[in-house]
Amino acid sequence: MLKTYLLILTTVCMLLAGCSSRHTPAPVTSLSSGKSSETQKIHIKNNQYQVQKGDTLFAIAFSANKDVRTIAQINGIKPPYVIYPGQTIYVENPQNKNKKRKKYTIKADKSSKKKQKNNKITKKELDQPKQREYVQKHSSKNDNESKVIFSNKVRWRWPAVGKVTKHFSSKENGYKGLQITNVEGAPVKAAADGIVVYAGSALRGYGNLIILKHNDDYLSAYAHNSKLEVTEQQKVKVGQKIAEMGSTDATKTALRFEIRFRGQAVNPVKYLPSK
Repeated sequence: MLKTYLLILTTVCMLLAGCSSRHTPAPVTSLSSGKSSETQKIHIKNNQYQVQKGDTLFAIAFSANKDVRTIAQINGIKPPYVIYPGQTIYVENPQNKNKKRKKYTIKADKSSKKKQKNNKITKKELDQPKQREYVQKHSSKNDNESKVIFSNKVRWRWPAVGKVTKHFSSKENGYKGLQITNVEGAPVKAAADGIVVYAGSALRGYGNLIILKHNDDYLSAYAHNSKLEVTEQQKVKVGQKIAEMGSTDATKTALRFEIRFRGQAVNPVKYLPSK
């Protein structure tokens, strides 16, 4: 009788153990729809991007080399520029393509009579619009340059101690900042007062990155850090330690420092004090 009881008890225990093992919560990795637990990189394709968790509009605009206000206007997003996972962000106005097609169609539908009339236009008359266009472009360029000078109300300082091993290049595929080399863990400091608008590793080629907003026109970026010591929306003061130098997404230990004016990279040396 005792043996039969023990046998029944053992069988029940085995059945309970089997049931409990089947109801154990699944690993987190099996709930991620096949995605890696690592941060998804921002990859803009066909002038659009689908927002992932942890993205900010500033990071997307930075990746697209655009002013965040331009991206916000295209997508109808108002300050403080809140975006959501799964949302599609356009970095170019989709209507521009349709406008180009429409213009091309109109041009193609012109009658031969209109073409003959256009052919009678003198060289002098053709040159006049070009001259006006040149003057407008030249004037616009000077206006932009003067704005850079007179709107620079940011008090800048060097973000790290070290040797500058790469300089800014204005070439299309050139280096768009300064590479400041030092040892692992060397302090990286805010180059000016500002607010953290991005802190993460979703931008290709930048590793652990911090982006600071200084005013409506200026941003600064600090890349390849080993450790980030600030969080998004945190206010920082010039000279405050925000990270530690590292080599994430890079081949050597160094800080990549950039200054952006209305979305475009500018030469930091023109803004930083002389050493």
